[in-house]
Amino acid sequence: MEINKNYEPQKIEKKWYNFWLDRGYFTPKIDKTKKPYTILIPPPNVTGILHMGHVLNNTLQDVMIRYKRMTGIPTLWIPGVDHAGIATQNMVEKELAKEGKTRHDIGREKLVERVWKWKEEKGGRIIEQLKQLGCSCDWTKQRFTMDEGLSEAVKEVFIKLYEKGLIYKGKRIINWCPRCVTALANDEVEYQDEKGHLWHIRYPLTESVILSGVEGQKEIKYITVATTRPETMLGDTAVAIHPDDERYKHLIGKMVKLPLTDREIPVIADEYVDKDFGSGFVKITPAHDPNDYEVGLRHDLEQIIIMDEHGIMNEAAGAEFTGLDRYKCREKIIKMLEKQNLLEKIEAHDHSVGQCYRCDTVVEPYLSDQWFVKMQPLAAPAIEAVKAGRIKFQPERWTKVYYHWMENVRDWCISRQIWWGHRIPAYYCENCGKIFVAKDMPDKCTDCGHEKFRQDEDVLDTWFSSWLWPFSTMGWPEKTEELEYYLPTNLLVTEAGIIYLWVARMIMSTLEFMDKIPFDTVLLHGLVLDEQGKKMSKSLGNSPDPIHIIEEFGADALRFSMIYSTPKGQNSIYSDSILETGRNFANKIWNAYRFMMMNVEKIEPIPESVILSGVEGLKLKLADKWIYSRLHQVIAQVTEQYESLRMNDAASILMDFIWKEFCSWYLELSKDRIYNEDDRDGQLTAKYILLDVFQTSMRLLQPLMPFIAEEIWQGIRGYFPLESESIIIAEFPNVEEKWINEKIDADMTFIQEAITAIRNLRKQVNLSPGKEIGIYVKVDSEDQIQLLQDYRGYFAKLAKIDEMQIAVDLSKPKSSIAAVVQNIEIYLPLEGLIDLEEERSKLEKQLAKLEQELKGISGKLNNKKFIENAPENIVEKEKEKFAEIETKVIKTRELLEGLK
Repeated sequence: MEINKNYEPQKIEKKWYNFWLDRGYFTPKIDKTKKPYTILIPPPNVTGILHMGHVLNNTLQDVMIRYKRMTGIPTLWIPGVDHAGIATQNMVEKELAKEGKTRHDIGREKLVERVWKWKEEKGGRIIEQLKQLGCSCDWTKQRFTMDEGLSEAVKEVFIKLYEKGLIYKGKRIINWCPRCVTALANDEVEYQDEKGHLWHIRYPLTESVILSGVEGQKEIKYITVATTRPETMLGDTAVAIHPDDERYKHLIGKMVKLPLTDREIPVIADEYVDKDFGSGFVKITPAHDPNDYEVGLRHDLEQIIIMDEHGIMNEAAGAEFTGLDRYKCREKIIKMLEKQNLLEKIEAHDHSVGQCYRCDTVVEPYLSDQWFVKMQPLAAPAIEAVKAGRIKFQPERWTKVYYHWMENVRDWCISRQIWWGHRIPAYYCENCGKIFVAKDMPDKCTDCGHEKFRQDEDVLDTWFSSWLWPFSTMGWPEKTEELEYYLPTNLLVTEAGIIYLWVARMIMSTLEFMDKIPFDTVLLHGLVLDEQGKKMSKSLGNSPDPIHIIEEFGADALRFSMIYSTPKGQNSIYSDSILETGRNFANKIWNAYRFMMMNVEKIEPIPESVILSGVEGLKLKLADKWIYSRLHQVIAQVTEQYESLRMNDAASILMDFIWKEFCSWYLELSKDRIYNEDDRDGQLTAKYILLDVFQTSMRLLQPLMPFIAEEIWQGIRGYFPLESESIIIAEFPNVEEKWINEKIDADMTFIQEAITAIRNLRKQVNLSPGKEIGIYVKVDSEDQIQLLQDYRGYFAKLAKIDEMQIAVDLSKPKSSIAAVVQNIEIYLPLEGLIDLEEERSKLEKQLAKLEQELKGISGKLNNKKFIENAPENIVEKEKEKFAEIETKVIKTRELLEGLK
């Protein structure tokens, strides 16, 4: 059997992925005698290319899908792509800009055509990349949030919610992105702490007021308000104070001159004002601040919009400022206020600034006609579903975050002023203005009989189609077999940052339209960060290309490394060094496989009698029984970790077992039997157990490293009885308790620790690896004598022991070094192995040097000035160095003592 010396993932990964696809392993069949296991992919944006966050998220999902598929139940992972309204339109508009055009130059219809063309040509890239990663989605069920079926679902939901009074159109203050020229939902605004300013502006009273107080009478000619956005002052329609503020009660109803304008505005009283903050006066701009908007409604204040949709000041701002960008306007206002002595002071002020989640532009609170969903009626049953335990968040701490958001939920602004997306199914009669919400344009107005209508220009928020993902992907509003069988789904794996944008909304919509939960478990993972703890992003240049990693290291190495280094629910810290974990593990597995196959093919085929009887028909030694005992413990542990979604722990357990126990111990101990052609039974036993334990290990590992597991499985199939034609549909290993034996484990652990101790003794005196030695062992019981005598061969093989003297009553030999293992003492006599005088001389010199070094560090650490003045990390390093050298001193003294 020809096996490459080095593991080359590039040669096998595409081969096996196509093999799985061609045989339809990813497409389950409905079997109503079995409960299915279903996962819905968080649909990546059609504009997306694979990044490290996708790698983590999709590998976590794939691990669970592959594990559950092996348990024999119908397993479905529904893939799809999101149309990503703002992001995709921005992408196409950038291409237009290169041609010197805007979307308005070509019109709505042509722009939408170009977006569809872009989607067909470039939009499927991330799907192909997910396949390279090994994702075993059912690609026959791939969906797109703008496909015909999902578009039908979107219209159906909009109409039903409108008819129930849960969708309405109204003038509200919304978050507006001047760059994307659209409204944003509250959850689409990302906040950044910034160093800004607080400008204190004087608003002159139309008539001065005399104040009486303990210090006598005082004339007030102006009041002072503070703002972080001076340009909005041009839209002020009042100044407010708290009604209980005794200092200024007499000013209620007075008028002030709005600086830089010819308008006068009133002083009003409203409980919104915090009388203990700042001057106690608050400027009120109803069209450009959400809180001011509410104050304005209570006091029937005028709503003056002073800038357009691009953040450019309009005519309502005044002739001086019309046409200026909002920040240029700010600069001009500040200069003019200073010139007119109306700027009292400027303070440095740290505050949180909202930015568009797509383009990072600072958003503008903006009064606009928009469509909204009433969320509170939908939130109540969604809260109850979690409280009743029907839906569980993992880690559990996210449950409180969910409750907090849902209990304080605000109406959702769902309209967007762009062209790419689901156009709002609302039609306006051109004669009387009556609104009709319907799937198609009406024929005639029921109020006036007019026959001409125009459709609403806005499209729906991208999340409006995404929140229907659990049931729209399965054919709703049709009643399909898939909906009945696969919903509720089982697991949602997503990044914690979209718990509001997506997770909570899916729970609400699925309960509302299906009267079912969308999923029973939500696994929330963290971000992928770089070594400095920064979020990975292309703009920062700290995000590697996963496809380059796959091409260099292989998908298995990347998958394993990401899972191994990411504790459940935590952020993942990525560095190039973590890839060494997966790559080295893959190489270790490959080398073990290559060694086994090169040797087992020389051994006669496994007889039919052994195939029928299995391992129980073989004569087993301690190591054989031990590896099976450990294997079944590992099966139990790995199964538990997969079931509890602790994939990193499963990865750790498997790597330790395959590398440290199977390869480092059992495989090494098997070599004597494999090479011994005179012992046919011993060869067959070693062959059977090596292949059996290794193929079982590959089945455990397949969810994490599917490609190398399949390659090895297919190689083993030619020499060992395996029924399944592919490992991904093979049965997941089951625990057989009869093989788990604590006594066997204890005996083998005892021998392993003894061999490890002997190896360490050899290292202490630098004996060559091939040098055979004799040892003395002082034991505690006759049972230990028997155990060590029975398995002398293990010591000969792994510690190069050619003679062992074992006794209960045994004295330490002259000129020997010792090790203690459990309750036994092991002595290595050095007479004849090394030049004792030369060794003593060398050790004495080493000891003197170490003691001198220790003295120097001790002096530093006892120096009060050093401790007080040196940086903390330097002091800590010196302490660590002291402990390390102190240990070396103790060891060296022990070695010298042993040479006496």
